Amino acid sequence: MNNDTICALATANGIGALGIIRLSGEDAVRIAQKTFKGKNLEKQKSHTVHYGYIVDGDEIIDEIMVSVFLAPKTFTTENVVEISFHGSPYIGKKILEVLIKNGARMAKAGEFTMRAFMNGRIDLSQAEAIADMIASENEASRKVAVNQLKGGITNEISILRTDLLNFVSLIELELDFAEEDVEFADRSALMALIHKIEDKLKSLIDSFQYGNAVKNGVAVAILGKPNAGKSTLLNALLKEERAIVSNIAGTTRDTIEEILHIKGNAFRLIDTAGLRETTDEIEKIGVKKAIEKVEQADVLIYLADAATTDFTEDFLMLKPLIRTDLKIIICATKIDEVIPEQHEKMEAVFRKEIPQAFDFIKISALENQNLQDLKNELSSYVEQLKTAENNVVITNQRHYEALQKSLESVKRVEDAVTSKISTELLAYELRNALEYLGEISGEFTNDEVLGNIFSKFCIGK
Repeated sequence: MNNDTICALATANGIGALGIIRLSGEDAVRIAQKTFKGKNLEKQKSHTVHYGYIVDGDEIIDEIMVSVFLAPKTFTTENVVEISFHGSPYIGKKILEVLIKNGARMAKAGEFTMRAFMNGRIDLSQAEAIADMIASENEASRKVAVNQLKGGITNEISILRTDLLNFVSLIELELDFAEEDVEFADRSALMALIHKIEDKLKSLIDSFQYGNAVKNGVAVAILGKPNAGKSTLLNALLKEERAIVSNIAGTTRDTIEEILHIKGNAFRLIDTAGLRETTDEIEKIGVKKAIEKVEQADVLIYLADAATTDFTEDFLMLKPLIRTDLKIIICATKIDEVIPEQHEKMEAVFRKEIPQAFDFIKISALENQNLQDLKNELSSYVEQLKTAENNVVITNQRHYEALQKSLESVKRVEDAVTSKISTELLAYELRNALEYLGEISGEFTNDEVLGNIFSKFCIGK
């Protein structure tokens, strides 16, 4: 970090009604004033907006509005200026060139948010929540990101660290009086705290499956034999002709992925090639990719033609794909073509042959029958992932790994207390636990981690 004044386009690239360029740094107002024809910005109050022109010498570049925000009450805690201009990419480029000519430099990816973190305005988990807010594509991910931005996970971790830190202080004090063989830290109270921390860490770790589903969407593979109605179902759910529907078996050769939003949650629907033995080399590749997608999926919707009487091939295809962590929904398709008794017989056959629990739904994608039942089942899957007692949801892989390391370290502390090992080793394990917890908020971090996190931000944020 340095005291350079940085500038960047804060709005998306492309033509729009308006664009915004942001400056941040000690000289932000002075540099803006050099390029501004209007009031003297250096004499204006904080959080005020001013009309004028951006100029390069005697040349007027654009008619603009300038917002002045003075330190420390800004996002970066530095002086910040925002220039609102007519949204031409060319005009934006010209304004940036003039600002750079007058002493600013182009910001790096995420540098505004990094300055907010380095200057103590936000912690590291809040910085990551900002990136999640920008990337949110559904209501659920937005809500989780807002909670993170408000310091949800930081508050939870802070409570744990404060309690643990009190014991670390007492253990460190024992080291100073090692020769006198005294204990300042009540080992039974420490063990009770360790169990409390373990429970909280496990709860946070368990929330990651839900958080990952909210942030990245639930991967739903649609599978079945050729002509089972996979593409018809995808089109019906999306309410558009996204996949080619044909009576010719093997029409779908590659996977097709689309996003479906249900009750604020995103589901990544993956239409796959029909499962069957084939001599067609291209179709073989499609079948292989279909199986790979199921291996990566959270939910499998397996379609079986209700008009079929022999489901032997379906069982042979389905059984090798079963995993304990895979939710399975078996859909009897084309129910408009058969009598209800056939559905009941079909369900009984599948219940007998498939060892894992599954949901059985009767649908007709062509006639739009019972598709809402399928949507409800998908939605309930996400709801069941929630942990009722935990309002904080982990969505970040880095947080998840730090929590796992913290839990492992806390368990080693528990083992150390149980085994009555030396105070020096106990202090070492306690410090490790504190450090891993501190990694989440950024109290313990390094340049490599920071560089990796902020490099994923867009320039201008």
